Amino acid sequence: MSMVSDSYEYYDKRFYDLTVPIAAVETLYDQCRWAEGPVWFNDHATLLWSDIPNQRMLRWTEGQGVSVFRARSDFANGHTRDRQGRLVSCEHGTRRVTRTEPDGSVTVIADSYDGKRLNSPNDVVVKSDGTIWFTDPSYGIMSDYEGYKSDMEQAKCYVFCADPNTGALKIVADSFVKPNGLCFNAEETRLYIADSGRSHDPDGPHHIRAFDVGTDNTLSNGRVFCEVDPGVPDGFRLDIDENVWTSCMDGVICFDCDGVALGKIKIPTMVSNLTFGGPRRNRLFITATNAVYAVYVATTGIQTP
Repeated sequence: MSMVSDSYEYYDKRFYDLTVPIAAVETLYDQCRWAEGPVWFNDHATLLWSDIPNQRMLRWTEGQGVSVFRARSDFANGHTRDRQGRLVSCEHGTRRVTRTEPDGSVTVIADSYDGKRLNSPNDVVVKSDGTIWFTDPSYGIMSDYEGYKSDMEQAKCYVFCADPNTGALKIVADSFVKPNGLCFNAEETRLYIADSGRSHDPDGPHHIRAFDVGTDNTLSNGRVFCEVDPGVPDGFRLDIDENVWTSCMDGVICFDCDGVALGKIKIPTMVSNLTFGGPRRNRLFITATNAVYAVYVATTGIQTP
């Protein structure tokens, strides 16, 4: 009898060294409409994520189960933590990026550019210098399902960098159809950005691009790192060897640092996003349609804090 779970597909022998072939994919919760934006709080042993259409943010705590973290979430989507451990969130409903302070109050980081409202901030990361980088596709204003149907005020779907002290925004990328997930490598010399344009156009892009990051926070040398098929890349994370673990239609695909597909963790519903968590950051938490899944892997995620 094979000791390899049916949840894995191996394209390259190296994927065996990155996975625990006997580790089962566990279902933590399955009562969402569209689960998104997972972020791990190691100091609380807690996973937080969005259930966008249900206008709520949920949390799962080891040994305690699932509870509501925030009702009336303004259709929050992606989340991260800044270097002080504060929650940073993208909100479709208010078309803004916010930070939750330790006392529970909410600070607006960005809600407009050049005097016009943002589209619907989607995913966000914080660099070690405190700058806040986020994608701004139009998903949250295309219908009333994940936000409020509205016209775009921005000329394009941009990727922005925000100064946390002044609130000033600058466009760092303007050539994406639907910029989505994003993640720095450990040294912050490279930024990966997903384009999920195929979600609403069968001929649209379905790839992750890599950019070199300058000391002045400009991006250069943009190139396609990998194409994701089936489906589109939505959210993704890197491990300590700079392998990219990304969502796709039917699971999580792992690409090596050169963009070669190594294997897939199969998930029964369409995956939206993922994050590494657990005390050793060796547990992959996966949001997928109505559910949140978890599986132990044999590598470690790089995200901080």
